[in-house]
Amino acid sequence: MATVPVRFTYYTSVGGEAFPGHVALLTGNWDAAGRASPDWTRRPMERFVADDGGTAFRATVEFDAAEVGHVFHWGVVLRDPAGRERWAIATETPDVDRIERHRTFTLTAAPGSEDYYLAHCRRLGSHKRHGGAHAAARFAVWAPNARRVDVVFAAVWSTDDPTRTPTRASLPIDKICGGYIADDGTGIDPALPVLALQRGSGGVWETDPHDPALARFADFRHRAYLFRIEQEDGRVAYRTDLYSRCQLGYGRTNPAKATPGQPWLGPISTLDGGVSCTTVVDLDEVTRDFVEQDQVWPERVTIPADEFWADEFTGRKVPTRVEDLIIYELHVGALGFGHAGPGTLQDAMELLDHLSALNVTAVELLPMCEFGGAAENWGYATSHFFAIEYSEGGRDQYKHFIKECHRRGLAVIVDMVYNHFAHEAERAEYHYDSSAPENDIYYWYEGRATDYQRPDGTPFPEGGYVDNLSTAFAPRYSEEMVRKLFISSAVALVREFHVDGLRLDQTTSIHAYNVLHADGRPVGAANAFGAKLLRELGRTVRMFNPDAILIAEDHSTWDQVTRPVDEDGMGFDARWYADFCHHLAGDTDKGADYAKLIYHAALLGAGAPAQLDYFAGALAASRLQAVVYAESHDEAGNSKGPFFDPTATDADKQHTSHRSLVVASNEASLIGPTRAYAEARCRYEWGVTVLSAGTPMLLFGQECGAVQRFKYNAVLAEREDLATLRSGTGAALVRFFADLNRLRRDHSALRSRNIDVLHVHNANRVLAWKRWDDAQSFLIVASLNDAAFDRGYTIEHPHIEPGTWREIFNSDSRHYGGADVGNGGGSIWTGGGRFSAVLPFAGFVVFAHERNQP
Repeated sequence: MATVPVRFTYYTSVGGEAFPGHVALLTGNWDAAGRASPDWTRRPMERFVADDGGTAFRATVEFDAAEVGHVFHWGVVLRDPAGRERWAIATETPDVDRIERHRTFTLTAAPGSEDYYLAHCRRLGSHKRHGGAHAAARFAVWAPNARRVDVVFAAVWSTDDPTRTPTRASLPIDKICGGYIADDGTGIDPALPVLALQRGSGGVWETDPHDPALARFADFRHRAYLFRIEQEDGRVAYRTDLYSRCQLGYGRTNPAKATPGQPWLGPISTLDGGVSCTTVVDLDEVTRDFVEQDQVWPERVTIPADEFWADEFTGRKVPTRVEDLIIYELHVGALGFGHAGPGTLQDAMELLDHLSALNVTAVELLPMCEFGGAAENWGYATSHFFAIEYSEGGRDQYKHFIKECHRRGLAVIVDMVYNHFAHEAERAEYHYDSSAPENDIYYWYEGRATDYQRPDGTPFPEGGYVDNLSTAFAPRYSEEMVRKLFISSAVALVREFHVDGLRLDQTTSIHAYNVLHADGRPVGAANAFGAKLLRELGRTVRMFNPDAILIAEDHSTWDQVTRPVDEDGMGFDARWYADFCHHLAGDTDKGADYAKLIYHAALLGAGAPAQLDYFAGALAASRLQAVVYAESHDEAGNSKGPFFDPTATDADKQHTSHRSLVVASNEASLIGPTRAYAEARCRYEWGVTVLSAGTPMLLFGQECGAVQRFKYNAVLAEREDLATLRSGTGAALVRFFADLNRLRRDHSALRSRNIDVLHVHNANRVLAWKRWDDAQSFLIVASLNDAAFDRGYTIEHPHIEPGTWREIFNSDSRHYGGADVGNGGGSIWTGGGRFSAVLPFAGFVVFAHERNQP
C-alpha cells in the first residue's frame, strides 16, 4: 500500500521545560492504517527540545495514499503524571459560530508537515537558534502581504564621539545616541550586514538557518534593528519587531515629526521607544544588579535566568486565589515626587516596605508594556506587548521588582490592553505590510476602502475600520496571528516575568462593543472573534500556570466571562464591579438610580437620608466574583462628574471626579472638623469595601489621603508627595488601612464569598451585614450618619446567632484620628436575633462571634 508521511509537531515556544512529566498523545480522525475514520485514534509523541529552546512534541503518521484530497482533523492530548488528561489545542476553529478546537489539513500526494504553536513567544522576533556548539541567531516576522523583508541594523554612538562612529560598547546611558532609522534608510549602520528573510508558510518570514552571518547569537546581542519591508504595492516601510523585548529609547521624541527630513542625531534619552529600533535581547539571562552603579547600557553583568529566580520566595506565601487578594493599584510613572521625569521601578521598589506594612497582598501595575509619552499618561496605548517601558526601568528591572514583591508575599497583577493598539502606531501595527486598509493585518476592516464615501461624495477609506469605545480602532480578532500576539504576550509575562496574574482592560470592548466606524452599525463577527480571543487566552495561560489569576474589566453580565475554561468559558476569576464604586463614592455623572453615598453625605449634610438600599444591593452582589473599589485610575480624576472646572482646557474633562478625601469633604478646605468628617467618611468607604465579599482594591495614595486628581494626561503635573503624606497628615489613615487590611488578611471568613445583608435603614443611614465561613462569623454595623448613636442602635434579624459578640474593630478609634465612640472592645450578648451596639458617626464597628474570638 502506498503511503504519504505527515509529520505533526506541537511547539510550546516558551523558554525552559514546559509540562514536565507529561505525555503527549497525537490524535486524529484516522485509523491505524492511515485511513479516514469517524473514530479518532491516538499515538504517543516524542518529546524534544525545539530549535527555539522550548519543549516540543512530534510524531509521524503514514497515511494511505488513497486518502489524498481528504480533509483530516487532529489535535494533541496532554496526560499529566497523575493520569489526568486535557485537550492541548487552545485555538478555536476559524468559523465565527463554532468553538471546536482542532487543527485541519487536506492530505496531498507529497510528504507533509503540520505544526501547532501553543504560543509564539520564541517563534517570532529575534531569538537564539539552539543546537550545535554555539547558539545561532534567527529573526522572524509575520508579514503575509510583503514582497520582501530584510533586517537592517541601526548605528549607535557616544555623545563624546564627534565622528559618530558606531559602537556596541557599554556606555553611560545618558551618552548613547542614535538607535533610529528614518523612513529613507538614514541611520542604518553600513558596517553591519543586511539580513534577507525567506518567506515561509502562513506569511512568516525567517532568516536562512544556514547563513554564516548568523552563526553566533552573541554577535547580535543588544543590536538595534528594524524590519525593512517591501509592501504589497512596492513601497518600502521600516517596521519595529512586534515581538520586541526591548525598544531603544525612553523619551517622547518622534524624529519623523520633530526633525522631518533630517537624520536623527539625538540621544536615546529623548527618543520615543514606540518608533525607535528594537534591540536584540537574550531571554535566558537577567542583569545581576537592579541598577549597575555606573548606569551603563548595555549592562555588563548578567546571570542565567534560573539563577536569578532561585531565591524568589523567601518570606510570606504569595496568594494564588483572587479571594485572598487586597489589591494596591499603582502607576509607576506617578511616583518619584521631587525629581524630574516620571517615576520609575526604582521608586516602586522603595515603596515595597510601605506596602508590606499596609498589609495589602497584591500590587496591580497600570500598563508597563511599551507606550509613548510615558511622562504624561497612564500607559493604555500599547505599541509593543512584550517590551517593558524603558522610561520606567525596562524588562530586567521589572523582573527585579517582581522578585522583591514575591519575597514579601505580594502577588503582582499586570494591566494589559488588548482592546486597541497605540493611537499612533505607524511604525508598529498600523499598515504593517500593506497600505491598503482592507489588508491592514492588525486592524479589523470591513469590506474594501472603495466601499466608503462621505456625504459629500469624497472617499472615506477609514470608514471600514471598527470602533469599540476604545481610543483607537479595534484589532483584527479574526486573524489567528493577531490573537496569538496578545496571547503570547500574556504567556511571556507569566513564564518569563513570573507575574501572578493579568488584569485585562475593557474586555467588553473586545466581545460586545464593536461597531463600524462609518455609521456605528454593530459588527457581530468582531464581537464573536473577540470572545474567541478571550477564551483562547484563558485556556493558554491556564495551561502554563493553572494558578494564574485573571481579572477582567468587564461591564457586561455575560456569565461566560467568569465561566471556567474547562467549561468553554473565558476563565476570569473576577471582574471589576464599577457599580459598587458608583453607588459608594458617586462623584461621576451617573443618574439618580445610583446611591452615591460619600458624595451625597458630604453634599446634603446632616439629616438627609442616604440611598443605602441601592448600595446594599451592590454590597450583596460583591460575592459574585467581583473586584470592588471606591477609587480606581478611572474614578480618581478622569471620569465625568459633578465637579465643574471651567478652567479645564480639555472640554470633555471639565466635569471631573476627585480623590476620595476631596469627595468626602465636598471640596471644602481640609482643616479642623471638615477634615475629621472627611477622613471618617473615607474610613467608612474603605471599611465597606474591604469587608465586602468582593476582592477589594485601593488606588495608590488613597491610604494616606491623596487629594490631587489622577488624570490620564497630567500625571506629572498633578503628582503628589505621598511619602510626606504617609508620615504627616495621612499617618492616621495609613494606620487604619493597615489594621483593617490585616483583619481581612488574617481571617478566612472575611475572605470568603459569604455575605448576608441584615439591616438597611436609609433615614438613619445604617447598614449591617454578616460575613462567615465554617470556622468564623463576623457582624459589621456601619453608619454614615453625621451623628453618633452613642446610646446604642438596635437591629433585629433571625440570622444573627445568639451568644456573645465581641467588638474587635472600631473605625472611630483615636488611633485612626477618631473620637473612640464605640463599645470599648467589649462583648455584647444577643438572643432572639436582636443586637444593640454603640455606633460612631460616619464609621463602623466589627464584632466577632464567641466561637472565633481572635
